[in-house]
Amino acid sequence: MITKPKTLSSIEHIRSLPSKLEKAIEGLSDSQLDTPYREGGWTVRQVVHHLVDSHANALIRIKLVLTEDNPILKPYLQDAWAELPDCKEMDVIHSIHILRGLHTKWVYLLERLTDEDLSRKGNHLDDGQVTLETLIDGYARHGINHVYQINSLREKMGWI
Repeated sequence: MITKPKTLSSIEHIRSLPSKLEKAIEGLSDSQLDTPYREGGWTVRQVVHHLVDSHANALIRIKLVLTEDNPILKPYLQDAWAELPDCKEMDVIHSIHILRGLHTKWVYLLERLTDEDLSRKGNHLDDGQVTLETLIDGYARHGINHVYQINSLREKMGWI
């Protein structure tokens, strides 16, 4: 089992993300969900759907690293994905449901990893060699950052 405190903390962030995200968007109208979190940025709706897209890719990348020797971890065009109809138009509740299930599965796997597993590597085509530990910690920060963006927008707009 994992003994590295930073990664254990990251797993807790991954576990709690669906609840924190749901709380961050609670009570927002469609108009508010379609507000960009910053000038030129994605809307809140796009951010919610992006988290599912990104974290589904994360789980697959982690499984590739666990089951293959130095696998290629292909990036995707996240800005283009955010412009697709499912990200621009669909009700966010569907992505919240997916995120809850995805994170339950993901955390179940992560809690059973060893320190040796965390040292396994993959070859990310944009970032180069990355360890599993680096991937996990990065995705934990990723979720935290997006929830922070939404909460900051709520505060700035007086939607609290």
